[in-house]
This record gives sequence, C-alpha cells and structure tokens, in this order.
Amino acid sequence: MIGGAWLIGAFAVRERVARPLQTLANLLAALREEDYSIRARGASPEDPLGLASLEVNALTETLRSRRLESVEATALLGRVIAEIDAAIFAFDAFGRLRLVNAAGERLLGRTAGELLDQSAADLDLAVYLKGDAQRVVEAAFPRQAGRWEVRRSTFRQEGRPHDLLVINDLSSVLREEERQAWQRIVRVLSHEINNSLAPIKSIAESLGQALAQSGRGGRSGSGGSGGSEADDLRTGLGIIASRSEGLRRFMASYARLARLPRPTRRPVELSGLVHRVADLETRHVVRVRPGPEIHLAADPDQLEQALINLVGNAVDAVAGGGGAVEVSWIAQPRTVEIQVQDEGPGLPDAANLFVPFFTTKPSGSGIGLVLSRQIAEGHGGTLSVRNRTDRGGCVAVLRLPRDGATTSKAPDSRRG
Repeated sequence: MIGGAWLIGAFAVRERVARPLQTLANLLAALREEDYSIRARGASPEDPLGLASLEVNALTETLRSRRLESVEATALLGRVIAEIDAAIFAFDAFGRLRLVNAAGERLLGRTAGELLDQSAADLDLAVYLKGDAQRVVEAAFPRQAGRWEVRRSTFRQEGRPHDLLVINDLSSVLREEERQAWQRIVRVLSHEINNSLAPIKSIAESLGQALAQSGRGGRSGSGGSGGSEADDLRTGLGIIASRSEGLRRFMASYARLARLPRPTRRPVELSGLVHRVADLETRHVVRVRPGPEIHLAADPDQLEQALINLVGNAVDAVAGGGGAVEVSWIAQPRTVEIQVQDEGPGLPDAANLFVPFFTTKPSGSGIGLVLSRQIAEGHGGTLSVRNRTDRGGCVAVLRLPRDGATTSKAPDSRRG
C-alpha cells in the first residue's frame, strides 16, 4: 500500500511538473521558429510554473507586435523606395546587387529579376562605387544619357557591409529650370513686341489704303517721278506689314512653349496614330515599320504634334538627297520606344538641339524639338536625338511609359 501510494504520488507530481515544463519547452521552440501564435492555456499565477508560462505568453505577444511593426515598416520603406524617382542600388560585400527600385530598372532598361545577383562590373556601375561619395557626372546609361548626381554610402545588414548607390537625374531638373526661364523671357518679349507690332501693322495698312485711294483719285499727268515714289512707298509699306506679321507669327510660335497645357490622357491606339502622322507628310514617302498593337494612356493631340515635328525634321534632313524616312516602335517591359529614322547627313553638333531659338534650317523657328521634348516629359517620357551608327542620318527616340498600356500581336505592314 505504501509503495502504491508512492507511485500514485510520483505520477501526480510528474503530471504537475513535467507537463508545464513540456509546455514551456514547446513555447520556447515556437519562439525560436518565430511562430508567435502558440499560447499556454490554464496557467495560474499562483503556481511558479504557471507564472513562468504567463510570462512566456506576454513575451510572445510582445515579439508578435514587434514583428508586425517591422513588417509594416519594411513594407512602407519598400513602397517609398519604389516611388522615389532616383535610381537606388544596394550591393553586398561581394559587389552583388541585392536591391533595386523601379527607377533603377528604368535606368538600366532591365527588370529586377534580370538585375539582382549581378555584379556591379557587369552592370557598368563599379566605377560609381569608388571615388568621391558625392559627385556630379556626365554619363550615358542604356535608357538615358545626361548629367547625374551620384551618391554613395554604406550600411550593414546581418553584420556585413553593403554599399548604397543613389543616381539622380539632374538633366530633367535643369531642363525644367531652363524651360521656365525661357518661358519668362518669351512672355516678356511677346508682350513688348506685340504692343509695338500691332500699331505698326495697323498704320502701315492704313497708309497703304490711303495711298491707293490717292493714286486712283490723282491726275493722270502727274509725271513719272511721282508714280515711282508712290510705288516705292507702297513697296515699303508692304514690307513693313509683311515683316510685322511675320514677327508676330514668330513670337506666337515661341509663346506656345509657355502655354502648353498638361496632357489630357485617354486611350490611344499607337499604330493608327503613327500611320496618320505618316499620311500627313506629303513631301516625302514615310515608311512605317509594323509593330505590336499598343494602346497608351496619352494625350493624342500632343503626341501627334510631337511626332509631326519629328517626322517633319526627318523629311527636311533628306530633302533633295533621296534618303529614306522610317517610323517604328518597340515595346519594352516598362516603356514604348517610337523611333523616327532618316538617311540624311546626320547631326554636325547635337549640343544645341534642344535650345529654344536655335535652328539649322533657314525657315525654322527653333521650337519643334523643344516642344516635342516638353510633350514627352509631360507624359513622363523622354526624347533623344542622335546620329545613327549603322549608316548616315540620325534617329529620334521618343520613349513613353507603358502605365496601363495593353499590347497584342503585330499588325500587317502598311506604308504612309
């Protein structure tokens, strides 16, 4: 009986001690596996083992809250990095890319899946991981060339050093400042010149009409010298009126730069738009290379005007030489590239192409390319013009984002 009572007591003590210890072991194992959903039930604060179980429950709840906050903070940080316009790259201690945002993908023209785990040397970014931590450089990346601000810093993750590289496009900021300066100049010039041109043109027309009436009402035998003076006067007044009107049109064309509205986006079928622009050009046959059917969210009027300017420049470049002009488009993962190629003499100097008032054509106004680039940037895209490498001539590349764009198979070939 004594032995039986001892066994019963031993089993009772084991059940009272071993089970809470086993529960604590399971809770600690769950914490080690970062599973914060398990709790100890039926624990009593009067019991030392029960009190330990309650403390583990409180620790589990605290760790669960901290992990939730960490996940939310990481998600917020990822969202912020994705929305930043600057290209962000993070490299580990071995120079392998571990993080890239959407701007970095656009800059290099490749998706994150294609970029991650690539070395900085393979991405042509190793030169920016050396030298000054902050500097301004002139560089050409796969999707854009221009002036860039490069910033480099270091951080640690899991105890290992990492390099953070931030590349910010300064060209668009500088162009915006330049555009606003030109707009202010144009507004002032337009106001002052139009105030002078209006009365000059009006007086010239009035004098011309008075001279014509005087000539009809004068005597027929007034002599040859008077008629010659009248003719000279009429010619002079005609020149004044003509040049005044020409100057008015000239300033009105520049004033368009200051009044370009924001694009009104709606679905645009790219193939039809390109063919319409090609059909509008009557001076030269414009070939349209077939491409995928793409619908963009864009302002069709502004986009058509930009293409008209680019096609017109290409036709002007081949005038008299018999070269070809071709328009094509390529669907990229995030963008659509519209290319206008010509077989003209090429560009002798591309430095001033996008400077207002600058033109190499005798009858040019110098705003076609500037206006086209302003339209492209208003749609979140870019415009670049460069000489061709396969043959003579140049190519204008209008790159637009594919946000909301849809793509289907290529259409049949047509010619503009």
